[in-house]
Amino acid sequence: MLVSDQEHGRVRRTAKEKKPLPWYFEIPLVILCTMALIIAMQTFIGRVYMIPSQSMEPTLHGCTGCAGDRIFVEKVSYYFDEPAQGDVVVFKGTESWNTAFVSQRSQNPVIRGIQNVGSFVGVVAPDENDLVKRIVATGGQTIQCLPGDEGITVDGTVIDSSYTLNPPEYTPAVPECGGDYFGPITVPEGNVFVMGDNRTNSADSRFHIGDEFQGTIPVENIKGKASFILFPLTRIGTIS
Repeated sequence: MLVSDQEHGRVRRTAKEKKPLPWYFEIPLVILCTMALIIAMQTFIGRVYMIPSQSMEPTLHGCTGCAGDRIFVEKVSYYFDEPAQGDVVVFKGTESWNTAFVSQRSQNPVIRGIQNVGSFVGVVAPDENDLVKRIVATGGQTIQCLPGDEGITVDGTVIDSSYTLNPPEYTPAVPECGGDYFGPITVPEGNVFVMGDNRTNSADSRFHIGDEFQGTIPVENIKGKASFILFPLTRIGTIS
């Protein structure tokens, strides 16, 4: 029986059609691609963090017994600009900031391994002391709050403190300083001086002035800029 050219073409096209991947290849491939995408986003774009404490009230909530704010911390801004005064940042604490840090990893090696993998792809918090504070002074600037100052000054100018918790959580020793007198401290180049918006309940740069960095944080330790509150929905919005 003769077969037409049209039928020959249809046979050739059918022969060239690819068979779908078996499910036992397709599912792992989808998982690997998803993990690669998550890792790329965590590495180059940003990630979500939970606020664990009250040190940034009223800007960020982390009160005892409440749902801590979930914030998006982006890295893209700092590809083009340096961290600036007023930025709210997440950073890895230096050695003197880690004295009270307790690892949340399991003692079981299998579970700990799973947690470490989860941290790598961003579904588990990293096993490091990540903190969130506001940059008050940057490299080369001098910060202080001494007798005679009307408040915390940077290069002789009183900074804006309208965003801080008012009234304060605790009665400060020196109200205009939000705590004790300190300084003057000239921030090393490549570092930043950070403080919590809840000035009377924040173990920030003021509490680590005796360390090798005078309480400041190297810019390389900054994970990114806190830019948006994602949850709870009642507080969703940008971070000033």
